[in-house]
Amino acid sequence: MMENMPKIKLGIVAVSRDCFPESLSVTRREALVNAYKAKYDAEDIYECPICIVESEIHMVQALEDIKKAGCNALCVYLGNFGPEISETLLAKHFDGPKMFAAAAEETQNNLVGGRGDAYCGMLNASYNLKLRNIKAYIPEYPVGNAEECADMIHEFIPIARAIVALSDLKIISFGPRPLNFLACNAPIKQLYNLGVEIEENSELDLFEAFNKHANDPRIPDVVKDMEKELGEGNKKPEILPKLAQYELTLLDWIDAHKGYRKYVAIAGKCWPAFQTQFGFVPCYVNSRLTGRGIPVSCEVDIYGALSEFIGSVVSEDVVTLLDINNSVPNDMYEESIKGKFDYTHEDTFMGFHCGNTNSKKLSFCSMKYQMIMARALPEEVTQGTLEGDIVPGDITFFRLQSTADAKIRAYIAHGEVLPVATKSFGAIGVFAIPEMGRFYRHVLIEKNYPHHGAVAFGHYGKALYEVFKYIGVPVDEINFNQPKGMLYPTENPFK
Repeated sequence: MMENMPKIKLGIVAVSRDCFPESLSVTRREALVNAYKAKYDAEDIYECPICIVESEIHMVQALEDIKKAGCNALCVYLGNFGPEISETLLAKHFDGPKMFAAAAEETQNNLVGGRGDAYCGMLNASYNLKLRNIKAYIPEYPVGNAEECADMIHEFIPIARAIVALSDLKIISFGPRPLNFLACNAPIKQLYNLGVEIEENSELDLFEAFNKHANDPRIPDVVKDMEKELGEGNKKPEILPKLAQYELTLLDWIDAHKGYRKYVAIAGKCWPAFQTQFGFVPCYVNSRLTGRGIPVSCEVDIYGALSEFIGSVVSEDVVTLLDINNSVPNDMYEESIKGKFDYTHEDTFMGFHCGNTNSKKLSFCSMKYQMIMARALPEEVTQGTLEGDIVPGDITFFRLQSTADAKIRAYIAHGEVLPVATKSFGAIGVFAIPEMGRFYRHVLIEKNYPHHGAVAFGHYGKALYEVFKYIGVPVDEINFNQPKGMLYPTENPFK
């Protein structure tokens, strides 16, 4: 069960310019609400019945009504041309994400007394929003009939969910980044710009809390749950009590430290001293919390945890964080990909991490020891990693990052995990993203992104793009995998 994210209740407020028939806005609002309830969850929306907003007094009445109804998102619906001052004041004073949509004309047989001119009114609304420095989501084509506007609202729900969640998020981190790990450098000023709180702790604080959980009476029940999840993949059963102790430590820390914030993500430490002092690696526990909607990133990757959280809230599903790790060997490409899938060799790569991907997103899994760490340490202190091939299917690779120059940037790329055996170790998959080679060079390298990328299981680029735009990422800094023929600014046209 996914948790750690808000439920959106969107208030629909219709507006009308006083020189247009109010009945247009009334009937069009009713049609919109009926269309939404016929296709989607009726609990997503609330129809403001108090009034059609024509004046500032109406605006105040509508605002009080939707607040009383518990709405945390708003749709200002232009049933006709709309009152540009009152409707934008409504957006200004509503504390939460808002969108604007407009009604299309219904029929050629009613273009005298029944023409609403909302197509024109949307221009005035957008102009006034800019005058007042008000952020609002406006769909790609914001004018439609009842069914089309219902679809627009439904597309806004995950965007609104992410914006609400970010406004109440605290990221909890433990320990400085490991030595030789400047790649996950995290200037925190941009977190505050986004409205996100951060609590930075020493891993010594975490170790103290872990030791205080020794012999916690809840440990046996957590062990049973782990055994049930792992099944035959429980290859290191002797380490489960310690992993359960650590899981309880993190959950209790969240309860004690989230303060006035409702939602939490964790940027955790996992090496180099973690294994020798705790006696295990935390990968499996990280995967379990992430599976509940509480992302736990590896290697104190603060913006990785933030990215995972956004992806989890948008998709309402499990996410993961992977290294953009290694190329696909030529013989694997020739044998298993070429001619079977429409990807060049440069479109493919392997996404990997030691074992933080939730079991729900692995085709098979085994809880083992961490091979890379075991090259330099006794194997018994590297137990606790979850290994398996990542499930095939559509994915979105993305990341929100304050890079080394302290600018906020993001990238989004749609692709898929191919049904190709990885023949390797860790939580790993063979990924394919169209034009990945160019994207890798002219976005990931050129824009100084770290090697960690968040993965959502499905194509969520449309919603993620709108989330990033809404929270203030400059549109020229929201990068994507550009198709062939669309050159990146740094791409050599003569190559």
